[in-house]
Amino acid sequence: MDNKLRIRPAVGRDVQSVRICAEGAYEQYIDAIGKAPAPMVADFEALIAAEHVHVAVNPDNEVLGFIVFYPTDQHVLLENVAVKASASGQGIGKALIAFCEASARKLGARSIKLYTNEKMTENLSIYPHLGYKETGRVTEDGFERVYFEKVI
Repeated sequence: MDNKLRIRPAVGRDVQSVRICAEGAYEQYIDAIGKAPAPMVADFEALIAAEHVHVAVNPDNEVLGFIVFYPTDQHVLLENVAVKASASGQGIGKALIAFCEASARKLGARSIKLYTNEKMTENLSIYPHLGYKETGRVTEDGFERVYFEKVI
């Protein structure tokens, strides 16, 4: 990631930028899944208000990507990570995940858990490469989800 980029907590004025980023990142999966993926319809206002969203921004404070995560029990749930298409390939997604992992360690979490849709095949190879192990597959809320966990 470019060292001029920084990760900061999302604020109310970021809602639209986060929503646009999510729509751009996930719209390619609508046909394969048969409906909008869950991250496209998330309540970003509530997630930002709850301080669950962090954004990666350039020096002009333009949102290039975001991550949604929060502690639950003894682990952190990484709910969503997305990068604008125009910023892909710059390591922003990996930096956001590393930020989540560092935050989880500071919170004393034992692990990070996440899930992705089985139709998002790129994720099925990216997460194991980052040290996440598949822990199960289930149908939830009409989505075929693949769960992963990384002990930290």
